Amino acid sequence: MGDGVRPGFEPNCPKGLMTPVLQPLGGGRMGSKLYEIGKYVNANAVIKYIGERRHEDGGYCFVTLLDETNINDTYYAVKIYDLLELKIPEREKTAQFLFSAAGKQTAVVAVAMAVEGMVLLGAKDLAEKKLDLLFSKYNPLEGRFAVGLGGSEEFGTSTPLEATYWVLRALKALNYRMDLEMKGRIRDFIMEFKKGDGFGVKQPTTTMTYQAIFSLNALGYDVPRTRHFDACEVYGGFTEVPYSLPPYLEPTFYAIRGLRLLGDRPRYIKSHINFIRALQNPNGGFRRSLEMGISNFQNTYRALRALDDLLAF
Repeated sequence: MGDGVRPGFEPNCPKGLMTPVLQPLGGGRMGSKLYEIGKYVNANAVIKYIGERRHEDGGYCFVTLLDETNINDTYYAVKIYDLLELKIPEREKTAQFLFSAAGKQTAVVAVAMAVEGMVLLGAKDLAEKKLDLLFSKYNPLEGRFAVGLGGSEEFGTSTPLEATYWVLRALKALNYRMDLEMKGRIRDFIMEFKKGDGFGVKQPTTTMTYQAIFSLNALGYDVPRTRHFDACEVYGGFTEVPYSLPPYLEPTFYAIRGLRLLGDRPRYIKSHINFIRALQNPNGGFRRSLEMGISNFQNTYRALRALDDLLAF
């Protein structure tokens, strides 16, 4: 690709949508992650799927023809480009989109996503300006943990630890230092959901167990050992609760991340890789289930991230 090429409109591209010319980080050859992941899934189709859903305002929307750019899709687009070691088209415009989109009416999960996304885009100064907004919605010292609020990024439901997990991701990205009292309040809140060998509301679940151990680790506390993820491992994917079927992408992603955090590894790595490969749709994106489902950005990121982790074990 010549140095003079810049992102722009492709012929026959719907109005408002932009297909970028992608370049590797630092110029030269495409990133090694893209090459390695491309051995197992159609990486070029992934790039096309994401790029065709970028809009003029710098935001993204996973529904091709809708001009409804949002923080969730934009965050996961940034995460995918970062994972594949690709330059993000017009990163300053995307950072400004995230900054403008995170307002007083925005749910705390989305604000936290916007903050982390801006840091990834190199706009830490903009991200820091959203700290007051973040703490106006999530304030452990006042007993406000944003439980049950809208804006969940999960499929169909949220968890009581979801806001805590995303806020701590954002603060970690900013290298924000909390005082001991705040850390202690958050830890006590997390431990309220300890259930047997994991974390959950009525029983341990893969999502909440990962959110809990990630959050405790981010706070600087020892991560409690758990066999929950092992009990949810099947021959190709992971489940949300032990000894159940079918596997879905979300618990597979969280379980693999959890095992990495614990210094453990899955038993059926090749089968998990084949499970993830089978989730790619013809449009290049990934769905959550073997049976059916549409592509979206969060599933696509989770599939690629989980695949990359599996290849590293």
